Amino acid sequence: MKKIDIKENAVLGDLELQEALKGIDPQWADFVTRVAGEAWGLPLIDQKTKALISIALDVVSTNISATGNPYGAHINMAIKQGATLEEIKELLLFISPYVAFAKTASAFGVLNELIENKSINF
Repeated sequence: MKKIDIKENAVLGDLELQEALKGIDPQWADFVTRVAGEAWGLPLIDQKTKALISIALDVVSTNISATGNPYGAHINMAIKQGATLEEIKELLLFISPYVAFAKTASAFGVLNELIENKSINF
């Protein structure tokens, strides 16, 4: 099997992510890796944009401070794809009027916690 570069597919190319998913549940991780890997392999939207979209979707559709949420993982994916802290913050600002200021306030709070805890590195 050909090794997949992380810049070609942020899921299939990220062994660290795959191992973290296995820590949740191995069978579930296999399923998520295959299905999400196929979506991330679609050719028209670049990996960095997909990662930024994923962050926005997390803010809209999940409790980003709950255990097991993908927000931190998607921030790490965006960083690995070349996103800067400034781009992630601008994304949160941009979506604020559309998703609710309270949701993006929480997103900024969790982002700051991830930085302070050194869970993500820019």
